[in-house]
Amino acid sequence: MSGVNDIRSTFLDYFGKNGHEIVASGPLVPRNDPTLMFTNAGMVQFKNVFTGLETRPYNRAVTAQKCVRAGGKHNDLDNVGYTARHHTFFEMLGNFSFGDYFKDVAIELAWNLITKEFGLDPKRLLVTVYHTDDEAAGHWKKIAGLPDDRIIRIPTSDNFWAMGDTGPCGPCSEIFYDHGEEIPGGPPGSPDEDGDRFIEIWNLVFMQFEQVTSEERVDLPRPSIDTGMGLERVAAVLQGVHDNYEIDLFKALIHASEEATGVVAEGRQHASHKVIADHLRAASFLIADGVLPSNEGRGYVLRRIMRRAMRHAQLLGAEEPLMWRLVPALVREMGQAYPELSRGGPLIAETLRLEETRFRKTLARGLNLLSDATEGMGEGARLDGETAFKLYDTYGFPLDLTQDALRQRGISVDLDGFNAAMERQKAEARAAWAGSGDAAAEAVWFAVKDKAGATDFLGYETEEAEGVVTALVKDGAIVEQAAEGEEVAIVTNQTPFYGESGGQVGDAGVIESEGFTVAVNDTQKKGEGLLVHFGKVAKGEVKTGEEVSLHVDHDRRTRIRANHSATHLVHEALREVLGTHVAQKGSLVAPDRLRFDFSHPKPISGDELSRIEDIANEIVLQNAPVVTRLMAVDDAIAEGAMALFGEKYGDEVRVVSMGTATNGEKAGKTYSLELCGGTHAAATGDIGLVHIVDEGAVAAGVRRIEALTGAAARRHLDEQERRLKEAASVLKVSPSDVVPRLEALVEERRKMERELSEARRKLALGGGTAGEGAGDRQEVGGVGFIGRVVDGIAPKDLKPLADEGKRSLGSGVVVFVGTSEEGKASVVVGVTDDLTARFSAIDLVRAASAAIGGKGGGGRPDMAQAGGPDGAKAAAAVEAVRAAVAG
Repeated sequence: MSGVNDIRSTFLDYFGKNGHEIVASGPLVPRNDPTLMFTNAGMVQFKNVFTGLETRPYNRAVTAQKCVRAGGKHNDLDNVGYTARHHTFFEMLGNFSFGDYFKDVAIELAWNLITKEFGLDPKRLLVTVYHTDDEAAGHWKKIAGLPDDRIIRIPTSDNFWAMGDTGPCGPCSEIFYDHGEEIPGGPPGSPDEDGDRFIEIWNLVFMQFEQVTSEERVDLPRPSIDTGMGLERVAAVLQGVHDNYEIDLFKALIHASEEATGVVAEGRQHASHKVIADHLRAASFLIADGVLPSNEGRGYVLRRIMRRAMRHAQLLGAEEPLMWRLVPALVREMGQAYPELSRGGPLIAETLRLEETRFRKTLARGLNLLSDATEGMGEGARLDGETAFKLYDTYGFPLDLTQDALRQRGISVDLDGFNAAMERQKAEARAAWAGSGDAAAEAVWFAVKDKAGATDFLGYETEEAEGVVTALVKDGAIVEQAAEGEEVAIVTNQTPFYGESGGQVGDAGVIESEGFTVAVNDTQKKGEGLLVHFGKVAKGEVKTGEEVSLHVDHDRRTRIRANHSATHLVHEALREVLGTHVAQKGSLVAPDRLRFDFSHPKPISGDELSRIEDIANEIVLQNAPVVTRLMAVDDAIAEGAMALFGEKYGDEVRVVSMGTATNGEKAGKTYSLELCGGTHAAATGDIGLVHIVDEGAVAAGVRRIEALTGAAARRHLDEQERRLKEAASVLKVSPSDVVPRLEALVEERRKMERELSEARRKLALGGGTAGEGAGDRQEVGGVGFIGRVVDGIAPKDLKPLADEGKRSLGSGVVVFVGTSEEGKASVVVGVTDDLTARFSAIDLVRAASAAIGGKGGGGRPDMAQAGGPDGAKAAAAVEAVRAAVAG
């Protein structure tokens, strides 16, 4: 039972049998406490339950909570590898009571677990209590039978827990294990308490009071329990070792590191193996929970953890990237308890491999430059800040790595000079935006970035989170508050809202606290790393510094995700049907539709559109998972990933893949593989249905497809079917016979139109409806002449009339003026070939056009056509031609 996995399951099962809900570990990125960089204790996911903001369907809970302490005030990073019990990642076992049981039951449950279930010798156990907590001391005497000398009263804040300056608080009681007299160290509260003899294994927090102000503390109406037992620590006790890194879990990870490097974990090398094993856990769990390496915020802490381990891999002589090769060993040890490790295995391994590959280049280059810069420096010297900043800014060598590399030589870094160089670079970047218009308007975000820092995006993993308002912008200026009814841009330290990019529209939703509500209608990326929520204060007043809840519009995001994944499928289907020349030229991913622009030289046929739609829906029906990996750009392209139009990519990219191809050269391989930073459906089946509604040209060589998915596609098809049934009812046929019946009607109409046109033509030639000056064949200036105004003759039919008129004359000039229902007129003039030397049809038709308010006209000397807006003067147009012929 002493194995780590056995201890964890025994703890959970024990409390489960005692009426506790077994709750899965919360994520390492807290969703409900924006003041924390990472989850660092078991109670974090229950914070709102303890404060009364949230209720759960249970009042007792037990968890094995994954925790990280590597940033902010809880930072154990530098100690890891050199002590017996420091970790960046650890597991906290805990049981919780939300107003149910209190001190007596908590102490009884704890004592029975460690002495009966875990089998620890009661004689080796002692406890501490807060010095005024007589109640807890009495329970320990009664339940555990501990004498007074093994119930140590501690008068310091070490044994009084508080959530913050105000809020729930209460005394603690810690359980210690005595490793024996042969181990140096004294009991808690003694001068030698930092020794290794007495090790704390469990802390019971009695949440008894509420701190109202710094001076006022009142009793809680429902006292609660929060406990925390370090799994690694209790495993060391149960396995009879004094070093956490000697428990079975770490021995397995260190053994994997030994095998991969060929270096035995002894002496100085043992510390490097310990660092690698610990940091492998931290990095892998952070990546599994959506954190990716970056130069700011949580991503920067992850990068520091990864690179510290990678530096130790280099110290061990590893010639190739090491960390990613150890992921299978970690999954074997912890994957059953934490399935996110198994699910995220490919992303974890690829992220570690990519980071270490890049870091090795940075490390080699940086160490060489650092060596040159510090040549001749001795112990106690200081590297100037300008050089340290150049290493960071130009060569990508982090400051902490510079400090670490120089520390062993006793050389420090001028931090003031480094910070001054950093500020100067920011000022130069702001100055580069000097100008007017959009550039000037955008300059405010530089100031916001300086004030607020980058925004951590949580939206790949969640649609709800807590945050702190770090900046407000109103009318282009930074403000401290915004009142009800005002439009405002809100920046928070973290957000689940996606900022518009890559064709995907920004998220909408709600930001709120107890005192205000902001309806967010858009989210945009601004500057470097800022996500800005644009909206209107619907209630109350929002102020900088407030803690808020952020809620993405779930239904809207779901539709956007489906449309985005469908866009990828349509893109690949276009390439399959039309050819690999198809490349994306733009896109829109909105909640109600998707639009995709692509290169193609001609219209797409109906059959081709049907094939494209069918292929995309085949992948939808596979219900294949949509998988995301982090890769180097070159590796992604080499693997066949397509880049998105207009996107700028860094060295690291997210690669989204989905589906399995069933035809062609790709059969059996990944169907769609694209570089994409957007949000996507969890599986292709979530798309529901892809239906193309339109296709057309948007520019030379560029076509556009518009499509619908899911419920929108179904509604569109339902509407189409309704209209089909209505048409069938009007035509008095079944829906299946609508097309043949329409074809027959169209053909009948065409036949009637031809017959009507022929009758009108004959009528026009035979006299028709003549206006003033019109009539049968005449002689004008010794030349044959026919001039007529005709109604109901389309402009395109006037030239055939003129041709027949010329044939009937043999020699002469003909003019026909047609009028439309809109009151406009068209005129055609024809001149027989023998007279084109005397009369130009072009000149004659221009005279006619002027009479009906037109301008010009054109054609050939024997036939010309023009038009004009004033059909009422059609007869005048005939007379104008007659006059011109008469001379």
